[in-house]
This record gives sequence, structure tokens and C-alpha cells, in this order.
Amino acid sequence: MRQIPVDTSGAVVMVAKSPQVKVRDRRTGEIATDTETGAKLMTVDVMFAANQEVEILSITVPEPGITGELAMGTPVALTGLIARPWENDFNGQKRHGIAFRAVAVTSLADAAAEPKAA
Repeated sequence: MRQIPVDTSGAVVMVAKSPQVKVRDRRTGEIATDTETGAKLMTVDVMFAANQEVEILSITVPEPGITGELAMGTPVALTGLIARPWENDFNGQKRHGIAFRAVAVTSLADAAAEPKAA
């Protein structure tokens, strides 16, 4: 499956919705886990502002990759962000989109609050 790295260096990224557990199967309540590490997966909705455009992205991240308090409005850094196109058939209708995944989502609020050493 094709994975496209996303450059976040020129973007402003803030939490739009606090991390939520990612559910693999809504009927059974099965929690999604990382296939390589077995870690529980979380979704974090972020406001991604770049090139005078703003979008809300839902990003999947392993639970150990969530660092700091991620309340709404918290500025964050996204480490290892990739975009992955997807397509499936549901009830005879083709659906498609882009899934986003990051290695880590790190709060920048703590770094901004720390006093600078003279």
C-alpha cells in the first residue's frame, strides 16, 4: 500500500478533539491495535493550517506516541505523519479517502510555557 510522507514544517497544528480509543469493529467493540507492536491505537483530530487553508484531520497514533496534555486548542507536533489513500466497497458503493497516521503526537504547550534560560 502506498504511503506518502506529509511535511508539517510550514503548518500550524492544534488539537481539535482530544485522543479517543480507535474502535476496529463497532458491532463488537473490538479496540484497534498496531499490527507490529500490539499497542492500542488512538485517534486525535487536529486542525491543520497550511498555505492559507485549514482542515480537520483525524490522525491514528499508537497510544505510547501520545505525549503531554492534548486538550482542545493545544498546539502539537506530528512526528512521522503519513497519508495513505484507501478504497473499499460498502453495500455495493465504492468509498475512498485518505487515512492519516503518525508515530507520535506531542504537546507543544509544555515547551512554550517553560522559561528560556539566559
